[in-house]
Amino acid sequence: MENLLLSAHVLAGILFVGPVAVTTSLFPRFAPVTAAAAPAPGAAGAHAPSAPSGRSASVARMLHGVTRVYGVLALVVPVLGLVLAAVQGRLGEIWVVVAMVLTAVAGGLLALRIAPGQRAVLETPGDGARLRGLSMLTGAFNVLWAAVVVLMVVRPGSV
Repeated sequence: MENLLLSAHVLAGILFVGPVAVTTSLFPRFAPVTAAAAPAPGAAGAHAPSAPSGRSASVARMLHGVTRVYGVLALVVPVLGLVLAAVQGRLGEIWVVVAMVLTAVAGGLLALRIAPGQRAVLETPGDGARLRGLSMLTGAFNVLWAAVVVLMVVRPGSV
């Protein structure tokens, strides 16, 4: 039973958290900005006339949709993790508790700041300042998940 739960937990993490990490990271690259924020042709950082700016509201909307759907599906990862920890009798171990706290913080960032921030940018494109903020939040989100993965592998303080 433990092997089945562990396999499901890891597989769910790869299939559900992985896409959210990617889509949240890609969103600022494709999200629309106001015309005033786009570099003028010939300015430093401007693309050649034959190359598109790379921004696409439709791609950004799709990335936001994937973020929302897979963000909800990713709830299965901590649920399976808690069940696995309970079956293994590890719920009180410090690495499990820290991983649960980091997972809750990452989930809160996604649900309360990143997904709503993406929606706001899609509804009202700005000069790019909100996108820089979203990029920083996304970086924090991904670092939190990386820390959780390290805890799962290293299991500091486990018996």
